[in-house]
Amino acid sequence: MKSKTIYRFIFAGGGTGGHLYPALAVAQQIRELIPESEILFVGAKNKIEERVVPEYNFDFKSIWISGFTRRLTVSNLLFPVKLVIAMIQSLLIVLKFKPRVAIGSGAYVSGPVIWASSIIGSKIVLLEQNSYPGITNRLLEKKANEIHITFEESKKYFREKSKLILSGNPIRINLKLIDKVEARRTFGLDDNKKTILIFGGSGGAKTLNHAVAKSLDKLIQNDIQVLWQTGKVYFQEFKKYSQKNVKVLEYINDMSSAYSACDLVIARAGATTIAEVSLLGLPVIFVPSSNVAANHQYKNAKALVDENAAELIEDDKIEDKFYETVISLLNNQIRLDEISNNIKKFSKPDAALNIAKSLIHLSEIL
Repeated sequence: MKSKTIYRFIFAGGGTGGHLYPALAVAQQIRELIPESEILFVGAKNKIEERVVPEYNFDFKSIWISGFTRRLTVSNLLFPVKLVIAMIQSLLIVLKFKPRVAIGSGAYVSGPVIWASSIIGSKIVLLEQNSYPGITNRLLEKKANEIHITFEESKKYFREKSKLILSGNPIRINLKLIDKVEARRTFGLDDNKKTILIFGGSGGAKTLNHAVAKSLDKLIQNDIQVLWQTGKVYFQEFKKYSQKNVKVLEYINDMSSAYSACDLVIARAGATTIAEVSLLGLPVIFVPSSNVAANHQYKNAKALVDENAAELIEDDKIEDKFYETVISLLNNQIRLDEISNNIKKFSKPDAALNIAKSLIHLSEIL
């Protein structure tokens, strides 16, 4: 029998960690504030959300949907069929769950779920992590009651200005710095060596991985150890580089330990990564992906670089500049400290809590 609680929330979004983890952060805060709340995540099958959401002890249902690429593929030809089926699946899910509030965190999977939720009268909230909003959120903005954005720059891309709230990017409540020695031992790393953490997002980054491989011998010769997340697509290609002082992993679940173990982060400039390193005050070199809408990762990173809060290497220059930039920065403790101090100014640690409170309020007034 369906619970009579008024606190029922459905979250839709995923495909990448950048879309999923902000939604999880908000859901965690709702559960902290209202333990009796009912929370359901809806995502695509065989994507990151199907694996990660249950690890956070939230219910999960999948729908048959995938993105639309710019080239002719079988998946593209099936897209209209998938969309219709996903809309039917979403409608059946929301009719059964009866969410008071539906939250879309971006990507194609959120479209059918938010549409179906609007049909049954749920309040609609969108989370936009990037400076350049995704097409799904721009298509859904008319249905939204609130749109929570991370960057001031995002405002110019939305028409419904009165719905916009500059909240920042929500961070998971379990993300924190721990003892550095303990963190390094978690990964079998030396307690005393300088350590770099490298990752290209949940999907990995081809150019960054190749740059690391090219520089690995010189890094080791300089007594630097490497914690390296390759991403699922690239793991088989690069796992051969794993050795005593180089830990090559497909994916890192325990990011608190990974961040705590390192002296320097080298990563893509996704909004979630920026929010996490800002919260923790970590020195970082951003390598923005060039394969994103409106080059928004570069704009994300440049905002920090302009405030002396990060270093930046453009993607097409990463192989040539990776080693010299890493060595130069690791050997300059004053600069590392400067970045660490300045990047904290970009943190909005209460983003998840504030959004959660807003969602609870919407659930109460429906």
